[in-house]
Amino acid sequence: MKKLLKIILIALLNLISKTWKFKVFGEINTNPTIIIFWHKYLLSGWKFLSRNGNYYAVVSPSRDGQYLVDLLTKWKLSFIRGSSDKNRKELLAQIVHFAQFNSVSLTPDGPRGPKFKLKPGSVVAAFRANVPIQFVKIKNTKKIKFQKSWDNFEIPLPFSTILINVSAPILVSAKANRDEINSVIQDIEQKMNDEQIN
Repeated sequence: MKKLLKIILIALLNLISKTWKFKVFGEINTNPTIIIFWHKYLLSGWKFLSRNGNYYAVVSPSRDGQYLVDLLTKWKLSFIRGSSDKNRKELLAQIVHFAQFNSVSLTPDGPRGPKFKLKPGSVVAAFRANVPIQFVKIKNTKKIKFQKSWDNFEIPLPFSTILINVSAPILVSAKANRDEINSVIQDIEQKMNDEQIN
């Protein structure tokens, strides 16, 4: 029964996602890049990326993560399984490896928060892989919001318009020290949490 419900849920989300419309400000870098957006908007973010080429997405190894893998497969995205909560060093090494030749997307406050808090892994990975990082600000104009989830997770409603604002590429200097990397992390977090796009 659970397997059937899962199949129905994935098929329904995939069908609904085909009706979403995107209004995009800015452009995703065409070269290997680390791309980040908040966990709350991961469905919108990954659907947006799926329209622009083949990207790797970092997905939790949990049961919920497997649902996402099934959906991402339909969206023709590749994936890296891992969690910053359980296997941080191994996951970071994988991201660095793949990011040297591919663009990798992840939600830097996932999988469990705190909400809108930029964990250092994405910036450190970009630094070690010597690739830029871009953050994506997202607004779902019509959505279902899960108030009891840790990040008030959102699913856009059918025919919703999704606003996408892509930052310019940010390259962390290969000579940056720990304080300078921390400064980049704080700066990106602040900009991601600035007033929502209209």
